Amino acid sequence: MAQHVVASGNFLVPGWTFVAELVAFLIILEILRRYVLPPIQKALTDRQAMIAKQVEDAETAKAQLAEAEKSYQHALNEARTEAAQIRENARAEAQRTVEELRAAAQEEQARIVARGEEQLASQRSAIVRELRAEIGTLAVELSEKIVSQRLTDDAQVSATVDAFLAGLESQDAAKAATGE
Repeated sequence: MAQHVVASGNFLVPGWTFVAELVAFLIILEILRRYVLPPIQKALTDRQAMIAKQVEDAETAKAQLAEAEKSYQHALNEARTEAAQIRENARAEAQRTVEELRAAAQEEQARIVARGEEQLASQRSAIVRELRAEIGTLAVELSEKIVSQRLTDDAQVSATVDAFLAGLESQDAAKAATGE
């Protein structure tokens, strides 16, 4: 007959196999804690430090970007202000130049008009002197004709004077035609 082996003992109390497995498990845990866990923790700590550094660098870069944008806007506003001032100065300079040119043109016009008036006055004086000389000469000629003809008749004297005046008019017309 077969014998039945009956386990003795309480199943709640662990056997030697269980205790050996538990001790082996604890030894493995201790080896993991001493030799494997520190490099992993160091790597995690390094990774966290690197992430924190990157976040800090990103915040610094963000602040620098904001400062750079602020500087850019300030420089842009200054450039716009300076450009507006340059435009205003150019307008004022152009206006000043126009006024100076206008004043110079008016002075030149006044000078030309004065010179023209002086020339006209001198020409008029010369013409008056010339006419006086001619009238004197013509008066002498007329007197000579009157005396030389020994006129006794008033009608003859009147005809001689009329002829003299007609001669003067024809001379004036000839001078006017030639532009003298």
